[in-house]
Amino acid sequence: MEESPKVRTLATVHHHRELPDTPYNLWMRDELADVLDLPHDGTRVEIVGGEIIVSPGPDMAHNFIVQDISDAVAAARARDATFRWRCIATQDVNLSDIHDGYIPDLCILDSEVAAQTRRAQLKKALPEHLQLILEVTSPSTVSDDRLPGKKRFQPTKWNGYARVGIPYYLLVDRDPRVARTTLFTEPDTAAGEYRESVSWEFGEPVKLPEPFGLEIPTDEWEPWQRT
Repeated sequence: MEESPKVRTLATVHHHRELPDTPYNLWMRDELADVLDLPHDGTRVEIVGGEIIVSPGPDMAHNFIVQDISDAVAAARARDATFRWRCIATQDVNLSDIHDGYIPDLCILDSEVAAQTRRAQLKKALPEHLQLILEVTSPSTVSDDRLPGKKRFQPTKWNGYARVGIPYYLLVDRDPRVARTTLFTEPDTAAGEYRESVSWEFGEPVKLPEPFGLEIPTDEWEPWQRT
């Protein structure tokens, strides 16, 4: 008999009751949260490396970082009518090749692709729609967003985004021991790894290269408070 899937809430891993279908299939049908009896209060449920990850909604400092990046894209569009990028926040992304389902903090996509997906009224974005994905770490999700390490040996979102060929992965790590932003590039889809990266400390402007050509100030970005 197949082992029941793991459900991780915050830092706790436990076995959940047997599900009526695979976690990925339930997530695709938007049934997973209800099957797990999760509250409809901003709680996120994702499939990362085959595990069900349940996390609370982020704090305001987290959300303002996401807003700062979205604002930078909007300002660039206002300055230059030929600027071709659009943003969308907390969009379900179907990583069908690996049967994972993520809800990134922000996606950046080409304006023509944005218009096409909008007209199609797609429920879940596909990797080929997206050029850059942003994740901002929280205490409950940091091990899922980074490279696999001491707290998570299973594939993480870093692996998943590389596996499906997302060209740019921007990770804002608010861990007080790190407090830096890293842009990962050159995904190796076979290995599920990004081959190149560049980092900026909090307070230094993040300079997204072409095709974006954006500079994002980070003077107000802060790590989360230690408890």
